[in-house]
Amino acid sequence: MIEPPYFAVIFSSHRTDADAAGYATTAALMEELAQQQPGFLGVESARDADGFGITVSYWRDEKSIREWKAHVDHQLAQQQGRQLWYERYSVKIAKVERSYGFKK
Repeated sequence: MIEPPYFAVIFSSHRTDADAAGYATTAALMEELAQQQPGFLGVESARDADGFGITVSYWRDEKSIREWKAHVDHQLAQQQGRQLWYERYSVKIAKVERSYGFKK
């Protein structure tokens, strides 16, 4: 578990039916690239059968988030997403002050 404080970028989206293979390839590449960025702490993602998904990425600080948003390859993926893969999306950035969980 990541020790707070840290930041969470919450990306909620609804996918189109377009280019599922291209989307999957790009999503995998973006996750791999994000993992190489300074300040990256982790990512969790889920999508339902209707195309609604949530991806939460975790970052050490806001500067790391801004740098990831501005990364040229990420910018290109964002552009493709708006043009082809997403009906809609929203992004929320939150500071995590406390975190706890359970594991059997």
